[in-house]
Amino acid sequence: MRYRLRIPARINILGNPTDANEGDFATISAAIDLYAEAVIEDAHQVICENGAEQFQIDRLEIPAAYTGEQDLLKGAVNRLYHYSDEFRSKLSQSGFHISVHSNVPRQSGLGGSSLIILLTLAGLRELYHLDRYVLNDYVLSELAQRVEAKELGITCGFADRYVPLFGGIAYLDYRGKLHQADMDQEPYVTYERLDAWAPELPLVAIMTGIQHDSGDVHGRMRPRYVEEYDAWRRNGGTAPALVQLMQKAGETAWRGKIALLSGDLPTFGHLMTLNHRLVDEMMCLCGFQDGAGWANNLCIQTAMQNGALGAKLTGAGGGGSVFALVRPGEQEQLMEAWQRTAAQNNLHQALIFRPRVSRQGLEIQPILEK
Repeated sequence: MRYRLRIPARINILGNPTDANEGDFATISAAIDLYAEAVIEDAHQVICENGAEQFQIDRLEIPAAYTGEQDLLKGAVNRLYHYSDEFRSKLSQSGFHISVHSNVPRQSGLGGSSLIILLTLAGLRELYHLDRYVLNDYVLSELAQRVEAKELGITCGFADRYVPLFGGIAYLDYRGKLHQADMDQEPYVTYERLDAWAPELPLVAIMTGIQHDSGDVHGRMRPRYVEEYDAWRRNGGTAPALVQLMQKAGETAWRGKIALLSGDLPTFGHLMTLNHRLVDEMMCLCGFQDGAGWANNLCIQTAMQNGALGAKLTGAGGGGSVFALVRPGEQEQLMEAWQRTAAQNNLHQALIFRPRVSRQGLEIQPILEK
């Protein structure tokens, strides 16, 4: 059999970056209609393709060595190999060929690297008919986070690994996951879908064209946060500045949930802008000269000057993407304003679009032979 898989990108709407630097907090996040795809089929050896890049090895040489090429794919295969006895046994009998293609630009702040990992894990589960009780979607999400954090040494959180699989707009609760313990030694994320009660969100987004590495941002912020948090919990007293800012960011998520479920979009938008201001302050505190990034801040300023209800970055900051909540029917007005801002500030690679919530997460279809 051959299978085609499709998975959506994600945006963090409220509460970030508490999924990567967390102290009993939450985010509101959503899958959006921008996708990565994969095709997987039987093969004698192990063949992995990502765009024009390919590696091929004997299936008996798994786990594969990391070389800087195709490491996301290798990391997913290696982590599943270590985790699943069933996968190890079936891989010894037959290999696979997976080809991945993504329409999500690299380092755009939309969770693109996680999509490659999730497609690989889900594709292997499907092709080898692995036990779906053992390898349910919660486990796949947790494994995907460990691929980057443990296999590849990239500092990261959990929203990017859950939202594309489960889809929709959701309230994600990360309580108990601050220290990112081994699997089965901490809770899974609680994933609460809000689609059935949430109004449609009129969103506009801009990828600034400035690439960022979320691991670099979280790699500076998370260790400082955890150190300050642990010292505060041991010694008591007033919470350190970074902890206070993270608490306020987490508060935007639960307050935003109340606003969203009551259809109060002006309050929801205000919380988005507040969340961004907190992230900007955190990043300045952690030594980032431009805070959340000059281009991000400029685009947010443009959005607010053109009537947006709220605007913020999605992702770790520095580069990536910004999105704004506007009143229904005012999307084109902001898109035109952003086009002018991009042209005036040499953001020639900027891409402006209207994201819509993708209610469906991972999709898998068999490819029937003619």
